[in-house]
Amino acid sequence: MQTIPDGSITSPQGFMAGAAYAAIKTAGEGQRDVGLLVSERPCAVAGVFTQNKFRAAPVHWCQERVASRRAQAIVVNSGNANAGTGDQGYQDTAQMAVVAAEHLGLDRHDILVASTGVIGVPMPMEKVRQGIVSAHPTRDGAGQFVRAMMTTDTFPKTVAAPVMLRSGHGVIGGAAKGAGMIHPNMATLLSFITTDLAVEPHLLQHALKEAADAAFNMITIDGDTSTNDTLLLLANGAAGNPEIREGTPDAHTFQESLNAVCIHLAKMVARDGEGATKLIEVRAEGAQTLADARAAARTVAASSLFKAAVYGRDPNWGRILAAAGRSGAELDPAKADVFVGDICLMRSGQPQPFDHAAARAAMSGDEVSFRIDLNLGQFQATAWGCDLTEEYVRINAEYTT
Repeated sequence: MQTIPDGSITSPQGFMAGAAYAAIKTAGEGQRDVGLLVSERPCAVAGVFTQNKFRAAPVHWCQERVASRRAQAIVVNSGNANAGTGDQGYQDTAQMAVVAAEHLGLDRHDILVASTGVIGVPMPMEKVRQGIVSAHPTRDGAGQFVRAMMTTDTFPKTVAAPVMLRSGHGVIGGAAKGAGMIHPNMATLLSFITTDLAVEPHLLQHALKEAADAAFNMITIDGDTSTNDTLLLLANGAAGNPEIREGTPDAHTFQESLNAVCIHLAKMVARDGEGATKLIEVRAEGAQTLADARAAARTVAASSLFKAAVYGRDPNWGRILAAAGRSGAELDPAKADVFVGDICLMRSGQPQPFDHAAARAAMSGDEVSFRIDLNLGQFQATAWGCDLTEEYVRINAEYTT
């Protein structure tokens, strides 16, 4: 994918962002914890959300807003998830939309709300209110906005890419946060995507769901799905292209570009897993169905035993086969092949002689790739994860403090 240098969610025309520090979380150098993203014009909107039945109040609010297929701004906070907060939590979410709408001169129904942080703590609304009115969106404010949505992340995750259509051209930008509670079932993470292309709303929703399935639903860090997972896509049409409609060549191009942006962000999330030292890529090939390929790849990437082996640079291919075998994918143990990098560990269900030192060396970099070929069909899928380290336990043992 061709990317725009220093690209961000404000790279598409007509988008601005800003942030402020409201003391919701402990201050640090350059700290931000409330952010605003706004379009100069109304947008078509699409959303994909957590399937966790214990959904946070902002998720319910966004689902209602996305149903109208129109929005113009997002207000986000970190440090408090506003989950497990009952009716008051929903009222606080609505109030965040009201304050942002008044500050930006918009209708509250055009404001989307997203929160991330500790569960079960009431939202400190006086602080949040002050943070919202202190944030002043500009074209150069994307960096502040991204930092306002970070929790245990160690670096901001942002990207932008050009989109060349037959009928014109535009840009897709994106930002994501997430480092723990990552095993999305949609979409832990927040991710916001912007584009200046005009896209028919029904197609926009369909395209976002397909991109989520190929990207965010194929990453895992710790097997936990959040109460707050939210993936939002705003399309404002500022590029002036004819509206992209389903079944057209431009729709195909848009889908490919959106997938690439989402995969780029998803890999950044997996790379930044809490305590992680390695990005793991697991590719499942030769599956009977796409669902089988995705299940096998993701189950292997999520296996705690496998993740621990990667941390220890142990080429224990038995853990790969064991995970794939319980994934639900159709699998014949007598046909499967397993590789780390280019080194074959098992072929047609039989252990292969291999150089253990070379295999350990292939697992020594900050990116490690594995491949399992089921040799049953034509479908393939890739999942991304990270190794499991002592630091992950330390971070999460101390999270609420």
